[in-house]
Amino acid sequence: MNDKIFNVLFLCTGNSARSIMAEGILNSIGSGRFQAFSAGSMPTGLVNPYAIKQLKKESMLLENPRSKSWEEFAKVDAPKLDFVITVCDNAAGEVCPIWAGQPITAHWGVFDPAVVEEDQKNIAFAQAFAILHRRISLFTSLNTSSLNQLTLEESVREIGFISS
Repeated sequence: MNDKIFNVLFLCTGNSARSIMAEGILNSIGSGRFQAFSAGSMPTGLVNPYAIKQLKKESMLLENPRSKSWEEFAKVDAPKLDFVITVCDNAAGEVCPIWAGQPITAHWGVFDPAVVEEDQKNIAFAQAFAILHRRISLFTSLNTSSLNQLTLEESVREIGFISS
C-alpha cells in the first residue's frame, strides 16, 4: 500500500476557484503519493483568474486547468477515487453522484474568495489558499498505510475543522 497513488477529487459548486486551488496544491505537494482532480456540481466553465494567479505566485502550476462537471468522475472509465473532499458548503449539501469504490468523503468548507469586492480579491484568494494549503499539508502527512479505513476517514474529516 506504500506505493499506491491515491486519487483525490476536490468538489465545489462552480469548480472555478477553491477546488481548482486545492487540485493545484495537492498535485504540487503530494506528487508521487496523490493525484488530485477537481470538479463542480454546476461548473461555471471558466477558471477564476485569481485562482490561477495565486497558484502561479506559489509556483504551483496546473496543466490545462478547466472548470468541469463532477459527472466526468462518475463515469465507468473515470479514475477510481480514494477520497472525495468538498471545499464549499453548497457542494457539501448537494446529492453527489455515486462514486465507484466507495471513497472516503470529507467536507473542508472554505469561504468563497470570488465573492469579495474586487479590491479585496488578492487578499481573499491568498487567505483561502493558505487554509487549503494547511489542510492539504496535514492530509499528505497522514500515514495512509498504517491507518484502518475508519480511522483514516475520521482523520480526513477532522482536517476540515482546521482553519489555517
